[in-house]
Amino acid sequence: MKLIKEKNILEVNHLKISFKTLEGNVQAIRDVSFSLKKGETLAIVGESGSGKSVSTKAITGLLPQRLTNIEDGEILFNGKDLLKASNKELTKVRGSEIAMIFQDPMTSLNPVMTVGMQIAEAIMAHTRLDKKTAMARAIKLMEKVEIKDAAKKAYHYPHQFSGGMRQRIMIAMALACKPKILIADEPTTALDVSVQARIIELINELKDEFETSVIFITHDLGVVANVADRVAVMYAGRVVETGTTNEVFYHPQHPYTWGLLEATPTLSTDDDQLYTIPGNPPNMSNLKPGDPFAPRNPFALGIDFVTEPPMFRVTETHSAATWLLDDRSPKITPPLDIQARYVVYDRLMGRDKGASTADYGEVAIAAFESADEFGPKTFDDSVAAVEYLEV
Repeated sequence: MKLIKEKNILEVNHLKISFKTLEGNVQAIRDVSFSLKKGETLAIVGESGSGKSVSTKAITGLLPQRLTNIEDGEILFNGKDLLKASNKELTKVRGSEIAMIFQDPMTSLNPVMTVGMQIAEAIMAHTRLDKKTAMARAIKLMEKVEIKDAAKKAYHYPHQFSGGMRQRIMIAMALACKPKILIADEPTTALDVSVQARIIELINELKDEFETSVIFITHDLGVVANVADRVAVMYAGRVVETGTTNEVFYHPQHPYTWGLLEATPTLSTDDDQLYTIPGNPPNMSNLKPGDPFAPRNPFALGIDFVTEPPMFRVTETHSAATWLLDDRSPKITPPLDIQARYVVYDRLMGRDKGASTADYGEVAIAAFESADEFGPKTFDDSVAAVEYLEV
């Protein structure tokens, strides 16, 4: 994926959000910051409950107002703070400039209205087009998302479509007014693998055609490689690592990111080999002192149970919140899979010229033989890569 040099179209700065519950206030978002450039795709990754969806629903103003406390922070869209916008201003932005695709289309589509009319209504809500013209545009959008016989299918109801087709309808509806930002919240979770792949391709193609920036929310790092320019990893309401796709896939620094990558199955993974991160996510209503990931972290230091780490800068584009990056930290050896990724990263950065496979040992061979499985395709084939090192 390319590194976008455009200016930021969206900035989320030090966002803190809590929810009112019977047990008191629950801190769902704890100082979240990220940005999005024009034409860029940012993937936000993390387990359920990490705060991914809450962060993005705050952007669109879709959080329940009576139960939500925006404690601090700002959300700047083209320089304007959306947290200070009126409901009328948010309604104008939502759909026309920032659109959202949800995980389950059946809960978002009206079951008693034809899909074509639902797309047409989205168009009419933000334009001055009449019903007939809006319907014609709706049919064209359905054709864009590869729904066959769109002129006929536009008069069908949501229950008459498969899950993959319903998600295509949601994409068509989201792109109806050519938004500047498209937020895709787990858009492929409930779909078959083959359908997932095509939906991801479709989002990428339409992003380029409509010149739209994308925030792609997922719990699955496996789908990120073919989608994102940059990645933000969230845990317990906070971004714990952020960087370019290559940096997060091949040079990850946070043990939680290591765990997510190790838990991503590859073609060579046996059923009994699949890694799982030990323990469970923390109770957000009763967070203990220190790093919330510490009880699950096999590489945790003593300080992790006392003080939560700040963000440490790795490169201009890469940061991670782990005490392992502190100069005073003892040096630890990452898991073998992560070491292999580091070898691939050195190759990407051109640091390994003149090296031989003997310099890398089994780690290098494992890295290059599995290079295509790790993430973004780097080599034409693994044999050529190993031969390169032997030169």
